[in-house]
Amino acid sequence: MTDAAAPLLRDPDFRRLWAAGLITYFVRWLEVLVVGVFTYERTGSAFAVAGMLMLRLLPLGLLGVAFGALAARIPGRTGVLGMLGVQSVAALALLVAAATGRLEVWHVAVASVLGGIVWAADNPIRRAMVGELAGTARMARAMALDVGASNACKLAGPAAGGLLLANGGMAGVLGPVVLLYAVAIVAVLKVRPRPRVAVAGAPVGVLATIVDGLAMVRERPGLAGALWVTVLFNLFGWPVLSMVPVIGRDRLGLGPDGVGLLASADGLGTLIGAVALAALTRPPPQGRAYVVGIVTFFLMVAAFAACTDVRWAAAALFVSGLGQAAFAVMQATLVFGAAPPERRTQAMGLLTMAIGTAPLGFLALGATAEQLGAPMAAAASCAAGLLVLATTRRWWRVCWDAR
Repeated sequence: MTDAAAPLLRDPDFRRLWAAGLITYFVRWLEVLVVGVFTYERTGSAFAVAGMLMLRLLPLGLLGVAFGALAARIPGRTGVLGMLGVQSVAALALLVAAATGRLEVWHVAVASVLGGIVWAADNPIRRAMVGELAGTARMARAMALDVGASNACKLAGPAAGGLLLANGGMAGVLGPVVLLYAVAIVAVLKVRPRPRVAVAGAPVGVLATIVDGLAMVRERPGLAGALWVTVLFNLFGWPVLSMVPVIGRDRLGLGPDGVGLLASADGLGTLIGAVALAALTRPPPQGRAYVVGIVTFFLMVAAFAACTDVRWAAAALFVSGLGQAAFAVMQATLVFGAAPPERRTQAMGLLTMAIGTAPLGFLALGATAEQLGAPMAAAASCAAGLLVLATTRRWWRVCWDAR
């Protein structure tokens, strides 16, 4: 069996690191729901609920490059253990506050910031280590497994969070969360330590490493193109999914349960697409799958915004999820492969920074929706994304030929 075809999950180290990521994803999506419900119950403010999500997103753009620089200086296992340690301590503190009846919104806000900081570290630290374990030949399959785990948890996490919250309150949620983090820490402790790849003349110091990473983008058109397409998705694409509940309620006339099912359609499509990519013996050309994925996403979400029949709306979101799977799997694969081994953590940090442009997209879409309504704003955002993608082809055309 070739290296590329060897089953990744048979590798104990990869399996343990993947399991730790699975737990992290599960808790992240569980918390998004639970924190939103808790905040709304305490404040009655939808703005405060949105603010909690923004607190998680802001560190991505602010700290992604810095974590890329830091990750180049520390062993990957140490970084992942540090991430899990921060999350477990925050969850334990919230559990104590909830169990004693002292949990306040500001406690949850601080934990959301810490969660966002750890999220910013995920690409340059944990995902970079996933790539190191898989190797370049199996990177696409590794990312398909990782994206599949994220989307499975996107479906299961909120359901589990709602059930736990309804039956045990915040303490009933946070107790299992602390236990899950303990399991993840034990799993990562069993991963064999691997030193970072080092080369003569590598920059010393965080600031110098950041500058070196930015210079790498200018030197490598494939990397620059992959990052640019990521920026377009996060400015014009991802924010549109926040309009799904609004369109589902106001245009399609759905209740809360129907909106929940509708909102899960894209996650189901992404999960199935990621699993399919992981199962392929010969994955499709990476660059073409990446670009076709984002184009499919834009077209199908725009079609969703125009739908007046819930069945067609759900079908459009499902197909958009298939496109999102191709985009998400090849995103990290292209960035990881475009960078030399000694600079891959910087490249993954730059990817996190590109993802961190999403808050700007959320703000712009929100302002547009206030003026034009959610369906028109969603369609306009997708159209703008396609237009900018088409007019900047010279920036990403190198990606198209990437294998």
